[in-house]
This record gives sequence, structure tokens and C-alpha cells, in this order.
Amino acid sequence: MNPSDLHLDHSLSVNRRKFFGRSALGLGTAAMAGLLGSDLLGKKSFDGMHHQAKAKRVIYLFMSGGPSHIDMWDYKPKLNDEFGKDLPPEVRDGQRITGMTSGQKTLPLAPSKYKFTKQENNDRGVWVSSLLPHTAKVAKELCVVHGTFTEAINHDPAITYIQTGSQIPGRPSLGAWLSYGLGSMNEDLPNYVVMHARSNHPQQSLFNRLWGTGFMPSDHQGVLFRAAENPVLYLKNPAGVSRSDRRSQLDALSVLNQNHYQDFADPEVLSRIKQHEMAYRMQSSIPELMDHSKEPDEVFELYGEDAKTAGTFAASCLNARRMAQRGVRNIQIFHRGWDSHGNLPSQHGSQCKDIDQACYALITDLKRLGMLDDTLVVWGGEFGRTNYCQGKLTRENYGRDHHPRAFTTWMAGGGVKPGITYGQSDQYGYNLTDRDGNVIKPNMDHWTQDTMHVHDLNATILHLLGIDHRKLTYRYQGRDFRLTDIHGHVVKDIIA
Repeated sequence: MNPSDLHLDHSLSVNRRKFFGRSALGLGTAAMAGLLGSDLLGKKSFDGMHHQAKAKRVIYLFMSGGPSHIDMWDYKPKLNDEFGKDLPPEVRDGQRITGMTSGQKTLPLAPSKYKFTKQENNDRGVWVSSLLPHTAKVAKELCVVHGTFTEAINHDPAITYIQTGSQIPGRPSLGAWLSYGLGSMNEDLPNYVVMHARSNHPQQSLFNRLWGTGFMPSDHQGVLFRAAENPVLYLKNPAGVSRSDRRSQLDALSVLNQNHYQDFADPEVLSRIKQHEMAYRMQSSIPELMDHSKEPDEVFELYGEDAKTAGTFAASCLNARRMAQRGVRNIQIFHRGWDSHGNLPSQHGSQCKDIDQACYALITDLKRLGMLDDTLVVWGGEFGRTNYCQGKLTRENYGRDHHPRAFTTWMAGGGVKPGITYGQSDQYGYNLTDRDGNVIKPNMDHWTQDTMHVHDLNATILHLLGIDHRKLTYRYQGRDFRLTDIHGHVVKDIIA
């Protein structure tokens, strides 16, 4: 029987799901409003909420597949003397390795074939491989962290871990947390934009949960920009639909959604309204953003000819600078193809050619425009690669397996110390060590100086953007969740 047929009071038709939906929204909205100091539609959240921010935005250059720290950043001359010898058992110390090399009779040490040069900026300096001649020119701007580590040893859990703070899918991404915590600086563009740069090599799959919102409202998810005539799917009006028609449609749809919200109190309805309005505004803002025709010739000389081709890493970096200028909070470029189990020199050579000049150009361009000081640039992957060879080893060719125990990440601008290294691996590039060379066995629960767990990395990124990672929480199923779970430490030694 339909209660409306009996003209019963509308409140009597509220079922159990509606009741808890309303209750959850009331409590959740009150908590959110107290935390964010914003209205329900969240046009703008608090700025510098927990402490004074050093950065306004972050550009995250993610090398999906695991770039080799030993071939790019972490200079290990001892490996030249140990070429082809088996990795000493005491160095491995029984640590887990993947099934791809655990069956090899030996784990032969493979030195990098590339020359390293120390870029002097102070008494510590930064070693850079000949794979990165352009990036070496801005080494004085980089904070190179050799002490990064993770527990995850396979791609999907490792990428999910560093992007969402959990190896298990379903949590909000870093960009979603920033959108939730900081709000917008430009209401005509998304808070969080994701780009996938093309690669010439086999690529690991990337799922949209890596830039998704998990259990948060969906308006905080990353918007994927494509290398196509229409960068954002479904943004362009169909043939025969004018902009005024679209406005009328959205107004009518908004009324229906508001009525639906009044009936069901589902916060996702409000998110849908905000997404529709954002899409409408983006119809005007995206064409201007993606039009590079007014960029001067010297910009393309800086980024290289690839910047004129949509979908390249160089074009993505130029887009990232333009987005940063226009107030996009979080910009992420995924560059896939770094999973070099074999033929690493050829594959990494091609990959580095893709990214080298563009990384240099992005930092140089931001500095030229006076934006580097308040823009945090982060570069890294989900883990590093082994010091031993997977498959056949020669002086000129080798492969490397996954290595989570010690790998390199770098940061620039946004309040980090420039021209320094932080943390170090042992002479084999296998384990992290303290400054006296003693092996550290780090874990995420007890922070040790000169190490940076993926939770520490995310905690430090949030800190530089004015957020205390321990205080930015979202209540879901009766628990307060945060990006760093119950872990994470801000690495203050790298903060200027």
C-alpha cells in the first residue's frame, strides 16, 4: 500500500534508510562545517587551516612502474667493483623479494652503466645521472630524498598505498583530501586535475580509484584530462543544444535534485549538483586553459618540441603550469612505462628523454613566474628497483626487479630546502642507513631520522600546504579516517 494514497503525513513515510541518512547528514554536516568553516555546498574551505601554509598548490609527477634510483639518483660506485657477484646474504637479510627473481640461482649485482655528476650547492650536493642532463641544471632547487621506503612490493598495492594511504582499495586519494581540506582557488576549474602522459613502453594499468574519493563526496574526485579534441569527456554540448538550453536544463535538474535531497537527505545529491555546475563553468574555462597559442616561442624552447604535441609529458607539464596559474590546487601527471624488468638501459633511456627537459622546464618556468616558492613539485614512483639483475646481465644491458626498501623521491619549491639530499642507502643501494652507515630497519610506526615512509611523505605534503595530517579527518562508518591512517610523521628536516 502506498502511504500517499492514504494522505498520511509525509514524515510517516520516512523509512529506516532515510532516517539514518538524515541523521548521518545532520551530524556529518555539522562536524564538517565546524572543521571547514564553509557552507554546505563548500564553495571555499578554510585557508592555512592548522598552521601557516608554505605552499598553495602541489604538482605531483608520478612515475608509474618504479623508476630505478640506482640508475638516476642514487650513486653507488661500489657496485662497479662487485659486478656480477651475488648479493651478499647479510645485505638482503632474508627480506622478501618478488616471485620474478626469487627463483633465480643467483642475484648478480648490476652497477649502473651511467655516469653520475655531483651538482654542488653546499657541502652535501646532489648526484645526478647522465640520463638527466636537463634536470641536473636545476639540482640546486631539488630536495632529493634517498630515504623513501614502503612495505608494498607489487605495483597495484604499492601505487594504491602511496596515493591513498592504504594498500586496500576504497580510501580517498591525496588529491581528494586536499580538495576536501582546502577547497577551491578558482570556481571555474576543478580542485584536482589528473593527466596521463604517453609512454613508448608497456604500461601498468591505472584505475580511477587512484584519484577517486573513496567514501568522501564525489565532487572531490580528480577530473581526468585527456589528450584529445575534448579534454574532458561529456563537457561539450550535443549538436542542437545551445549554452542557454544547457543552463535551462541544469536549472530544472537542480530543482529536481533539491527535491530529491529533501526526501532522502543523501549528501551525494549535493555533490551531483556541484558537479553539474562545475561542468557548466568548465565549458568556458577549459578551452582557454588548453589553448597554448598565446604562449611565446621561448616557452616551447624551454619545454621542448614535445610540448606542442598533446598527451606528451612535456605538454602535460606545460598544462600543469597553466593550471597552477589559474588556481588549481592539486595537479597530478602519471607517466607510465617504468617497469623495467629487462632491457632497462633502453627503456629508462627513452623514459628519461620523455621527462628530463620537461621537469627542468617546469621548475624553471615556475621560478621565472615567481610561483616556485608557493608551488610544491613532487617527483617519484611507488618503489625503486633492485641493485641485482633480473635475467641476463652484461655491462651494457640488465633488468631490475621491484625494490621497496630504499628508493628516491624528490621535491622542489613549496617550502622545502633546496639543493640537499635527505637519507641514504647503503653501499649497495639496498638498505637505508643512518649517517654513520649503520643499517636502519625502518617501520611506519616509529619514525627514524633520514627515513621517509610513504605515510611520512603524505604527512609532509599536507604540512607544507598548511594541514596537520592528524587533524584532517573524515568520519565514515563510525570511524574518523585520515590519509595517513594512524601513522605518519612530518619530516621537518627538509622544510626550509
